[in-house]
Amino acid sequence: MSIVHKIGRRKTSVARVYVKPGSGVITVNGKDAKDYFSTDVMVYKLNQPFILSETVGQYDVTVNVFGGGNTGQAEAIRLGISRALCEINAEFRLALKPAGLLTRDARMVERKKPGQKKARKRFQFSKR
Repeated sequence: MSIVHKIGRRKTSVARVYVKPGSGVITVNGKDAKDYFSTDVMVYKLNQPFILSETVGQYDVTVNVFGGGNTGQAEAIRLGISRALCEINAEFRLALKPAGLLTRDARMVERKKPGQKKARKRFQFSKR
């Protein structure tokens, strides 16, 4: 098996994920995942597909990610890893699909409308 390339997206983040057999090292934009993402919750999100498919420590992951913030980037990487694992072995789909890791979260930030303070918040109305 060679390198598997997949793309994951979330909000405005785009992650290009490359998965190959190895020792379980996750590299994000040239840094170790623990250095790139400051919290353990973000690192757990990256490892979630491996935990559910019971393949922890079997694949090396290299990621190029841009756009968005920490959470969007972490979830984009998670989607990319999940898609790559499904291409490696179709049986992983049975574990990943019920957990919602193969679904692209399409929610985006709602735009600000003219004449309003924010997307939905209005300026205060006064009768004077």
